[in-house]
Amino acid sequence: MSPMIRADHVGSLKRSQQLIEAHQAHDQGKLPDAELRALEDREIEACIRMQKEVDIDVLSDGELRRGGWTGDFVYAVDGFERGTPPVQLRWANRDLAQTAQAQIITKPLKQRRRFTRTEADFLRPRADRPWKVTLPAASYLVSRGYKPGVTDKVYANRSEALAAVAAILRGEIKALVEEGVDYVQIDNPHYPDYLMESVQSQWRALGIDPTQALADDIAADNASVADLHRDKITVAMHFCRGNGGSAYWHSEGSYEPIAEQCFGALDFDRFLLEYDTERAGGFEPLRFVPRNKTVVLGLISTKVSTMESPDLVQRRIEEAARYLPLEALALSPQCGFSSTLLGNDISPDQERTKLALVVEVARKVWGKA
Repeated sequence: MSPMIRADHVGSLKRSQQLIEAHQAHDQGKLPDAELRALEDREIEACIRMQKEVDIDVLSDGELRRGGWTGDFVYAVDGFERGTPPVQLRWANRDLAQTAQAQIITKPLKQRRRFTRTEADFLRPRADRPWKVTLPAASYLVSRGYKPGVTDKVYANRSEALAAVAAILRGEIKALVEEGVDYVQIDNPHYPDYLMESVQSQWRALGIDPTQALADDIAADNASVADLHRDKITVAMHFCRGNGGSAYWHSEGSYEPIAEQCFGALDFDRFLLEYDTERAGGFEPLRFVPRNKTVVLGLISTKVSTMESPDLVQRRIEEAARYLPLEALALSPQCGFSSTLLGNDISPDQERTKLALVVEVARKVWGKA
């Protein structure tokens, strides 16, 4: 396992307007691959320098090569088609029609190429500290992509689809380990939704038992990171509650209903939990976290430009330590700064200041590793 990372971050960083426009032009066939790659390289170099300057404990390429946080999985794997997802997430402050499309599994899944190697190859020689690569969870891809009446013509049930996705992810992660990655982070925006009746009722209407679905999802996410040498790598799960355009979110409520099962059964070293607003409830569910795991408290918002008080952040860490020992805690922003191409309404300077705040408080609480 990598050295303890106290000052963490979820991964995505702001793209410049030039890079946003370049991605859009490339998608329209107006910009050659080589020109986009050269611009991405320059911007990633800059974002790595920024992370080193604020002295964050783990480096990311900012996900700057991606159009969104899920990366190239569905483009590197045959078998997906755009369609209406089986379950609609109810985004706050957002027209539901804007989220009515997803990648549906319509054919047997077959990986055509690697989907993180370019990111890893570029970041590795530039990293002077632990570095991470992020991937979407099998549980997320299937929650959005397994559509009864469509996918069950290919995979007999949801468990089979989960196993197919997990196998692809496991192969990708094993390759990353061989390539020297220190930290793999799996992102899942759906675990917090299991506690919401509005989502559970949709699953029941489809003939899917939410309780069984949760157990199946945990098993698949564990299968994605099975058989790894944990002395060489840290594996983490980020529990997302919806991030994009600053105002948007789709999950609210305490972690309590899923805490015992998720924290106890997920075979991950770290859980990155969003605790930036009262929508997440209190820290009481942390009592279910096994003592050999670390919880990264997402106490600093990537959605708003207002700066959090260092003293208040430290007090909240101390409050969390009532339920989990301080040595089992770490600090980060609640989510990425740019889960989507356009990102949140925060300037690059504000992003830098927020990351510097993470480092400042982490050093004060835990010292330098």
